[in-house]
Order: sequence, then C-alpha cells, then structure tokens
Amino acid sequence: MLEKMLENVREKMPLIHNITNYVTVNDCANILLACGGSPIMADDIGEVEEITSICGGLNINIGTLNERTIRSMLAAGKKANELGHPVILDPVGAGASSLRTNTAYTLLEKVKFSVIRGNISEIKTLALGGGTTKGVDADVADRVTDETLDSVIAFAKEFSKKTGAVIAITGVIDIVADAQKAYVIRNGVPVMSQITGSGCMLTAMTAAYITANPQEILEAAAAAVCAMGLCGEKAYEVMKKNNAGNSSFRNYLIDEIYKLDGAALKEGAKYEIR
Repeated sequence: MLEKMLENVREKMPLIHNITNYVTVNDCANILLACGGSPIMADDIGEVEEITSICGGLNINIGTLNERTIRSMLAAGKKANELGHPVILDPVGAGASSLRTNTAYTLLEKVKFSVIRGNISEIKTLALGGGTTKGVDADVADRVTDETLDSVIAFAKEFSKKTGAVIAITGVIDIVADAQKAYVIRNGVPVMSQITGSGCMLTAMTAAYITANPQEILEAAAAAVCAMGLCGEKAYEVMKKNNAGNSSFRNYLIDEIYKLDGAALKEGAKYEIR
C-alpha cells in the first residue's frame, strides 16, 4: 500500500498550492519537487482562489501569520472545498499566541481539512481548546512515549471523528489516524528536529501524497510520514559518513526523498496498525 502511494505521486506529479511560512518556503518547494510533486506559492488575496483552482491540492501552514495571509488562507480553503480538492493544515505554534490559536480555530470552523498535521502540543491545543507549547515545538510534558501511546491513539481517533480529518501527530513516535484506524510509525532520527522546516516539509509532501491518492487519505498520509522518517535515517547516515552538520543534513534529506522509490519505502517503513 505505501509503495503504491509513492508511485502515484511520481506518476501524477500533483501541483500543490502552498500558503506557507517564509522561514521554510524554499524547503517546502524543494521537497515537493524531490518527491515528485510540483509547488506553487501564492498568498495574495487577489490570486489565491484562481491559483487554488488550477492546482490539485492545498497546503495551509500558519507558521508566520499576518492579517493579510489569514484572509487568503480562508479564501483558498473555501475554494479548495468547493472544488473537492484535498486540503492540509499545519497549525505551527498553535498555543504559543492568541493569534495563532484563534486563527487555527477559525480555519477549522470555516474549512474542511483532509489532514491536520502537527506536533502533539499543537494538536492538543486544537482539540482541547488550549495547551502548552515551547514556541513552535512540542512541550516536553506532552511527548508521546510507549507509556502514553494508547491514550494518544484514542485521542487522535476521537479528534479525527470530530473533524473528519486524518490526524497526523509527529514526533519521536508518529501517529497517523482516522476515526477507526491508526498507523504507529517509528521511522526518523533526532537530528530532524535540529533543522528548521522538517515538519513544514513533511506537511507539503503530505499534500502531494494525498492529492495523488485522494481516495486513500489515511494511507497516503501514513506513507508520507514513513517516507520522511526513513529518508531522515538515510540522510543521517550520509551526514555521519561525511562528518557533516545539520545544514548539510537538510540537503541530504531532500536528496534522499528525491532518490526514494516504492520498493525502498516498503522495505524501510517501520509501522504497526492499531
């Protein structure tokens, strides 16, 4: 199943509209090209509906919000819903400020999302009406462990049931769930948290996967999360071999996404279904 998800991205080359943050916009564009998709970035209210109309999917990321882009996110989201396009939300830093948190709530109210991807603190903020966060990173107190895994899976399934979206909670242990089924994924390496944009890149790539596999949103999102974690592992091995650092790791990560094929993903994905 994961192999098919990746191969469909390569074959269909989905065009993804990204309203994302300026810290990681270049990385998001490059990861989309590497995985087989095609990026376009547009955030002016004068063109977002038109751009969304020519794309297959929409990625909304609230990492560097302002009043201008909030209007654009809502307009693009509504247009994507009207056209039946998959839409993904990355609620970066929800819980860190009232603007971020309230914007995320408004987006959830006004736009139907196919996938919501964030760290555990961000997702808890959206689901529970408040939470703790360390800037744009998950709070240590929220960290998903083997001891808390069952409760987090139940939480993700319940939030999926409430929103109708697949919920992707990423961290040391990743959980990708709909209301009935959850993928527990254990790919990845700690250095992925030592570059800006690994989460944003994953969200952009997930947009490509769900757009190429619109009838299998859960499996497509799980495949994207497995692919990113697996390529992180591969990039880390190259980094160690070359005695390099985190800046090089970012480039190696994009390289490994570019080189990944379905057979390698099938062999290297570490997951269980709960």
